[in-house]
Order: sequence, then structure tokens, then C-alpha cells
Amino acid sequence: MTDLTGKTIAVLATDGFEQSELTEPKRRLEAMGARVDVVSLPGKDSIRGWDKKDWGEAVPVDKVLGQVAASDYDALVLPGGVINPDHLRQEVTAVDFVKAFAAADKPVAAICHGPWMLVESGLAKGRKLTSWGSLKTDLSNAGAQWQDSEVVVDGNIITSRNPGDIPAFSEAIANAVAG
Repeated sequence: MTDLTGKTIAVLATDGFEQSELTEPKRRLEAMGARVDVVSLPGKDSIRGWDKKDWGEAVPVDKVLGQVAASDYDALVLPGGVINPDHLRQEVTAVDFVKAFAAADKPVAAICHGPWMLVESGLAKGRKLTSWGSLKTDLSNAGAQWQDSEVVVDGNIITSRNPGDIPAFSEAIANAVAG
């Protein structure tokens, strides 16, 4: 197992994140020794997940946008769920947070509908990416080359399709952070 002791990872999310796409990578990365902070919008003490077909469990928010910077972290994780990234991509501070990781050449990992944040932040253009299948056209229109793969790593951008890809997604994040 990859040792991430001393590494810090931000997970940017708000209400409506896909439950397993936040909690499972967080659990796996913490098991490797990383500190993982759930970062959300101001005014949020906790955020509620979407668990397949209904509301899931609440997750505590560790930090809020405006209190953190990309320089505080070694990587950024963007979970999916339809509601979560659709709301975040309308928030300038959230988009700027994603852009700051890219500008610092730090890993940005997005799963399922999370790549919508890559589109909004301009990071999709010229990249090989994957996502939930319904985002294929969105990513292609944003200039990405979409692939139907468990995990795609293109430079500092890591993408996966769905909850079934979480083991490979988490391992790719760990390798990027450790490397």
C-alpha cells in the first residue's frame, strides 16, 4: 500500500455528492496515511450525500472555501453525483479553487459527474478524460478526448467513470500524490 503520511488532500463537495464517491476515496486515502479535508461552501457545517436513488448520510465539512488555498493541499478530489458538481460549477470560488490546483500542477481527480468542474475551469481542453457516460458530449465539446476506461491519467488530471471504479481511482490518486 502507498504511504501518504504527511500528505493532505482536499475533497471539494456540496449537498448532492454521490455518497460512495466521497466517502470511499476519503476512507482509502486516510487508510494510506493522508489527511483528507472535506471542503465546501461557506455556511456549511455538513453536507448531505445522494445514495443511488435517495438522500444519503451527512458528512461533516472540515473547511470552507475562503479559508483554504490550493497551497494547503497536495491534491484535490472532485466527487460526482449530478447535483453536487452542477451546483459547484456555478460558484466562482469553487471554480477558482480547482483552477489554483491546476496552476500549481497538483493532482486534480474527478469521478462520475465531477469532470463537469474540469469543463467549467477550462481544464478539459486537450486532455484525455473519462466520466459518467452522459458527460461524453460535454467533455468532447469542451475539447477533451473522452475514453471509456476505469481510470484515465493525463498529466496531473485523473478521471474515473463511476463508483465501480473507486479502487482504481483511489490508487491513481495515491500514486500521483506519492510521486
